[in-house]
Amino acid sequence: MSGSLLIAAAIFFPILCGIGILLLPSVKERKQIHTATTISLVMTAVLAVLVVIGKDYSLQLLTFGENLQLYFHVDQMGKLFALVVTVVWLLAGFFSYEYMKHEGEEKRYFGFYVLVYGVLLALCFSGNLVTYYMFYEMMTLTTVPMVLHSKTRESISAAMKYLLYSMCGAYLVLMGINFLNKYTTSLDFTAQGTLNLSAVQGNESLILIMSFLLILGFGVKAGMFPMHAWLPTAHPVAPAPASAVLSGLIVKMGVLGIIRGVYYIVGPEFIRGTWVQNAWLVLTLITVFMGSMLAYREKIMKKRLAYSTVSQASYILFGLALLQPTAMTGSLLHVVFHAVIKSCLFLSAGAIIYKTGKTNVDDLTGIGKEMPITIWCYTIVSLALIGIPPASGFISKWYLAQGSLSSEIPVISWLGPVILLVSALLTAGYLLPITIKGFLPGASYDYASLEKLEPVKVMVVPLLILAGLALLLGVIPNPLVNYITDVINTLL
Repeated sequence: MSGSLLIAAAIFFPILCGIGILLLPSVKERKQIHTATTISLVMTAVLAVLVVIGKDYSLQLLTFGENLQLYFHVDQMGKLFALVVTVVWLLAGFFSYEYMKHEGEEKRYFGFYVLVYGVLLALCFSGNLVTYYMFYEMMTLTTVPMVLHSKTRESISAAMKYLLYSMCGAYLVLMGINFLNKYTTSLDFTAQGTLNLSAVQGNESLILIMSFLLILGFGVKAGMFPMHAWLPTAHPVAPAPASAVLSGLIVKMGVLGIIRGVYYIVGPEFIRGTWVQNAWLVLTLITVFMGSMLAYREKIMKKRLAYSTVSQASYILFGLALLQPTAMTGSLLHVVFHAVIKSCLFLSAGAIIYKTGKTNVDDLTGIGKEMPITIWCYTIVSLALIGIPPASGFISKWYLAQGSLSSEIPVISWLGPVILLVSALLTAGYLLPITIKGFLPGASYDYASLEKLEPVKVMVVPLLILAGLALLLGVIPNPLVNYITDVINTLL
């Protein structure tokens, strides 16, 4: 199969399969839905892996006007994100088979779940900003049903808030694309950027404003202050597997959009040392601290994890905003680590909700005695997110701190590591009490009525794999670090 056919198959096969699951009346029984979903996910994963291990394939589908194209190109950055999406999407999908029994409407859920997988691969393999924007909008529209799945007043309200915030961000991105198109040689993703220096001369202020709008627009999906409020609203009402992929992957598409806009269109050198870089750095540090503090104060488990995502995603954005190789290495490492860790945390919360119905942190005393495997998985990834060696989070945070100190940006160079450290302490404060009270409930706990509530294997195995990855990637980080370093060497 040629490279262009592989790209087309990886993107459009799951989209068509998802539509088929949604619309075909013959797919209605649970067994049929699960079979169709499994075949779709596994086949797409195989196609995605073939694309990732292949060459830098390209595919041009349509041309709009003179220079706007629907164009796909597989590069090293896209391969990294596609592989992360594939691993997490598969594991969360298998977890969903059992979990969605008590949520209902499985046909609708799994139809959109398969469809969105194709949309995410389209984003990873987009070759220009126009293509990325088109599928970015499609991602928003196709993930809304996952948020409002239960169709309660709260879920519908949360979905509308998610849609409103996303559309506002998309409008900022569209405005940025419209203006940047006039001052670039191409909107194709090209290392070092594509600004037409002769056209830019005299219009530097306008280009900086448009660049900042692009960062803010994609930053909405990435949960960056001040447009972060959709995250803690949407996650608690969505099914736990949907929350896992929203937090672990959908947020990362905002990050990827910023990477593409800053490093592949505008070019890092154009914004280095400008008010855009300084404002971006300040917003990320505010978000890191604010998200951690709000998570520390929150009592509802899934909402606590959502605030945690607000904070952790801005770790990534902080490293990107430094425009420094070591820091960017930390950012891309954290893209991978956070996707694995946060997906496991949300799936662990889902397993607890599925077996006990408990959603409040204060009600989880003794949960480690009842669900030891689940809570051990939760504990391992919690330590990774805090940054305790040898777990993976330590590696990415080390690179971020080193990059910040090496950046020599006044105040930020030392303030960044301080805020990251404070955030790590707050992360320990909002994650570890569940473990401590879960395994050490105290003398007042009713041991006589202890009941083992461990979920079935189809839910436990994804947790074990994700927890194992969170640990393994920290113990053996060099292959991933070397790959990311090679990617960054072309950008900075």
